[in-house]
Amino acid sequence: MISKITGGQTKALFIVKVLGKYEVQYYQCVQTGFIQTEEPYWLEEAYSSAITKLDIGLPYRNELLRDKLVKILPKYFNVDAKFLDYAGGYGLFTRLMRDKGFDFYHTDVYCKNLFAEYFDLNDTPQNTKFELATAFEVFEHLANPIAEIEAILKHSDSILFSTELVPKTPLNSVNDWWYFIPETGQHIAIYTEKSLAYIAQKFGYNFYTDGINMHFFTRKNLLNNPFKVLREPFFIRKIRKVLTKFDNKTVKKSLLQSDWEMIKNKLIE
Repeated sequence: MISKITGGQTKALFIVKVLGKYEVQYYQCVQTGFIQTEEPYWLEEAYSSAITKLDIGLPYRNELLRDKLVKILPKYFNVDAKFLDYAGGYGLFTRLMRDKGFDFYHTDVYCKNLFAEYFDLNDTPQNTKFELATAFEVFEHLANPIAEIEAILKHSDSILFSTELVPKTPLNSVNDWWYFIPETGQHIAIYTEKSLAYIAQKFGYNFYTDGINMHFFTRKNLLNNPFKVLREPFFIRKIRKVLTKFDNKTVKKSLLQSDWEMIKNKLIE
């Protein structure tokens, strides 16, 4: 099987029982270490529920990501522009970011937008270009990563995304790493830092990573890694917080009240 990242050779890793019944071969890209399954014929069944029963960390993860982004966005982006959460599930992250004052919109072809109705991609003008697209826990679901990442890049010149990186320790079976999650059948593309760098270079983008699970493709030439401040020792973060305590330029007014009034008016039209 050829690598879905480079088009080059892969090596067989192991066979895994997916969804408790399908014997599935996993392969690893020889050049980049990217891991993929055989062609995922089971996806329709896997997505009978878009959000899996095992994803009990969804609310906590969205709160954690919100707290990270409200620190990053003012440093590198126009905070008054529009943002898009791609494959955003129930729309919880979009709602949380709007509550913090950021003009976020949602899109997800598999999942109903429950929390950010009226703030969907379809509610924006056609061909809207967004300041940033976010894609959290999305890349590992992509059956055709190159084509699907290219589709995201049509919405923005920057993607900030999360996906776990393949461990540097040897993987001899699916039991060696929790992130495979064969019980759900949805994680079919697992990345190394090298494979993400390859993708960024292929599209002519700059690539930044925290080396764990947060990554950034952008056409912007940044002076430093946007995740660096998030990794600083506690005492450095404390000093930085004191120094910026009275800087109100990056404090955004919540959109919760104005959104509520807009939606109420729509309902009585």
